[in-house]
Amino acid sequence: NLSDPFEACVWAAAAAGFWGLMRFGEITVRTRASFSPLQHLARSHALFGHDLDGKEYARLDLPAAKTAKPGEIQHVFLCRQSSLCPIEALRNLAEVVPAKELDPLFSWRDTRGSIRPLTRDAALRCINERFVARGIGTTFGHSLRIGGASFLLSQGTNPEVVRLLGRWRS
Repeated sequence: NLSDPFEACVWAAAAAGFWGLMRFGEITVRTRASFSPLQHLARSHALFGHDLDGKEYARLDLPAAKTAKPGEIQHVFLCRQSSLCPIEALRNLAEVVPAKELDPLFSWRDTRGSIRPLTRDAALRCINERFVARGIGTTFGHSLRIGGASFLLSQGTNPEVVRLLGRWRS
């Protein structure tokens, strides 16, 4: 239900994580209190634009990442997809869950109207409930990253391009 704040948040995080080859810790936080815009994606870290060919993209500026040097920002670029589109998911999230620039990018509003960051456990629980109900099994934190990389490789994407997109050093 993409009009539900929590489900819109999970959908946007999953779509961005898959297509952006992102670590689960880059799209979620461990606890609600642990969110910091200096360490985690905030709304101001998502920028939308068009490339020189006029194709729409979203750029997520990671303020901290496992493979980044302290203070180094890593960029994740998301392109429009025909289905499971991360740009549409991010735009839907912004509409369903309006938030301030320093609020978590992947956030939702609870019944009291408070902004809540998406926690790792809540996201995995939501995703796994849907997977199990469809007989798919369960997923783990790295499943989106690995799944996105596997999909790109299965489509014939050059492994060096996948390495660069996933920000792998080796």
